[in-house]
Amino acid sequence: MIDKATVQKITDTADIVEVVSDYVHLIKRGRNYVGLCPFHNEKTPSFSVNSVRNFCYCFSCKKGGSPVNFIMEKEGLSYHDALLHLAQKYGIKVEEKELSEDEKRQLNERESLLIANEWAANKMGKALIDTEEGRNIGLQYLYQRGVTDEAIKKFRLGYNLDSGHALADAAKLDGMDLKSLAEVGVLGVSQKMADSYYDRFRGRVIFPVLNPSGKVVALGGRDLKGGMAKYINSPESAIYKKSNELYGIFQAKSEIAKQDNCFLVEGYMDVIGMWQSGMENVVASSGTALTDGQIAMIHRFTDNITLIYDGDAAGIKASLRGIDMLLAHKMNVKVLLLPDGHDPDSFARENTPEQFRDYVKRHATDIIRFKAQVLLKDVGDDPQKRVAAIESVVSSLAHIPDKVKRNVYIQECSRILGVREEVIEGAVEKSRGVVIEQQRRQRQTSEINRLDQNESNPQPDLSKQLRPSKGREISEKYPYYPYERNVVYHCVRYGIIDFCEVEFEDGSHGMLNVAEFVAEDLQEDNIWFTFPAFAKTFNRILDLKEDFQNDNVTFNVNLEKEKKEMLKTGYDEIAAKDLSMEEIRRAERLLEDRINEELAQRRFEFARYYVEQKLSSHHDDDVRKTVTEAMNDEPPLSNIYIRNNPISERKMEIDRMKMLVPRGVLEWKNEMLNQMIRAKMKQLDNIIGRTSPEEEQKILMETQALMEKRGQLGKVMGDRTIGKKIK
Repeated sequence: MIDKATVQKITDTADIVEVVSDYVHLIKRGRNYVGLCPFHNEKTPSFSVNSVRNFCYCFSCKKGGSPVNFIMEKEGLSYHDALLHLAQKYGIKVEEKELSEDEKRQLNERESLLIANEWAANKMGKALIDTEEGRNIGLQYLYQRGVTDEAIKKFRLGYNLDSGHALADAAKLDGMDLKSLAEVGVLGVSQKMADSYYDRFRGRVIFPVLNPSGKVVALGGRDLKGGMAKYINSPESAIYKKSNELYGIFQAKSEIAKQDNCFLVEGYMDVIGMWQSGMENVVASSGTALTDGQIAMIHRFTDNITLIYDGDAAGIKASLRGIDMLLAHKMNVKVLLLPDGHDPDSFARENTPEQFRDYVKRHATDIIRFKAQVLLKDVGDDPQKRVAAIESVVSSLAHIPDKVKRNVYIQECSRILGVREEVIEGAVEKSRGVVIEQQRRQRQTSEINRLDQNESNPQPDLSKQLRPSKGREISEKYPYYPYERNVVYHCVRYGIIDFCEVEFEDGSHGMLNVAEFVAEDLQEDNIWFTFPAFAKTFNRILDLKEDFQNDNVTFNVNLEKEKKEMLKTGYDEIAAKDLSMEEIRRAERLLEDRINEELAQRRFEFARYYVEQKLSSHHDDDVRKTVTEAMNDEPPLSNIYIRNNPISERKMEIDRMKMLVPRGVLEWKNEMLNQMIRAKMKQLDNIIGRTSPEEEQKILMETQALMEKRGQLGKVMGDRTIGKKIK
């Protein structure tokens, strides 16, 4: 359990731009940042990060939230563990008791596996340096390959002692969960004895695989004894999907974004060798064919990728794999073939970084041009081979989404292939239709798989409650759901802002904030939230008033200090100019007006985003997710409204608040009257001719009274509001 003060410190310190930047390359766009969504594969950025609101959101897959919510979604962590993750990132000390064995077993599967891998990587790292066997065998091998101490530390290299059960014995002594270690492949289970474990990586140099956030998700082991398997790797698990990971991405992500280019190689040593030579923007696919998941990971940090392969026949063949997927992801792709007899590791060791970069500059070739030249090289006079080569190039061109880019390549390939432009263009457009249909089917299959996975997930998902798939069921149980949602969303956006003045019973006057105004208005008609998540969230908003008043005092004290500094600086700048007294007075008035308006906007924003800041990281899932949904669902001001109101953003927001909040409550009440009238009419239909005229007259009068009340409400709401459908 983390104490409340520490939780507050973590949520106040965590900056959404910094947190998201660990996973996504962000580009400043206006007041916000944008990047490729880390939650799904996309080619055009739809992921937005708002630094003022400390909030992120994907307009495509609808995921995002506060820093805590983002980490929960991205890392698959619980609320508690997401807080620990952020505390570690920002160096915030969290005092927690040592977990017992029972508590360890209660950790979710993902966290248990991460703990197992982290423990194993640390043990093997120490074994490489602290044991005689590690130094004499593992360390000597790495030194012979030219690996430096700096690289060993950077990539967390290690060594597993050549013993059948050294690591298993250490795990028992440290109280580790042996089943978790077996699940991630650190230990193997004896076929003869179910509870007997052995070391899978014994006698091997270890290469930990880290995900973009620096968590050890897998291990690779290099044999040093000439065994049958040169490399063995971790099996796939809840934390490791080989097709979604890249070796070196954690070490390379910052440099990839900085250089706006990613070098892709095949193996661990290729990455380390290039990194040591100063080419730090390098990752490896670890010998597997490039996948959509790996491409999407690279694309979050750059649009440009250079594939580096050996210059032999195998390297040339490898360079052609995955081309179509890369082009479909809107990547700018180049390929670099190294001289015969060299791999990236050996070439990096024999050349300075400057020589390596110069070689890249002179020999890196655009992938389409490279493919066309390679395929035509061996066709000779065989027309069938020539046709097959042209069709292969056409297929790759069809995977390029951008039409302008496709046309440029068509012109280039026409020249290389010796085929008229219009012929290639026609073939590409025909193939393009096939590609689009294939992609549509893949997306459909992925969506079905995702829904099946969600259906089988035993964990409760509030988003399904907030956006129910079975509308009839929820409308029967919560008939006012959309109206309650509309009101609670307004209160998330504006709840703590002063709304109206009231006179109390003792004759004194005071202010009601938006949430208090809504509460009083609802209670006048004995109405309250029926949907549980909305009721909890609204009550939490009401509870924030005292905290806001205290925080607002501190905020305004600091703002007044800042105002004095701004005025002093402004007055000094005006005094330094050669102005008349009248010009000085006018300049000072303009300065004061500008500063006052700027500070008024900041005061408004402090109140405007207070509920979001406090509750978007709330420990209660219902509250946190309701607030996150509200932040995601905020409608923009219409262009017509903006054109007709040439005033400050703050005043536009206030006008919108004063319009939307009362209207939301009135629409809720109006729908209640509609349902009550329908019920009375149904009751009347059921009793006509079956009861006394007096009973019929009574129901008619009750119905008429309700209709009159609805009419009065309509006058308040206006013709445009009555009957307005709430989304």
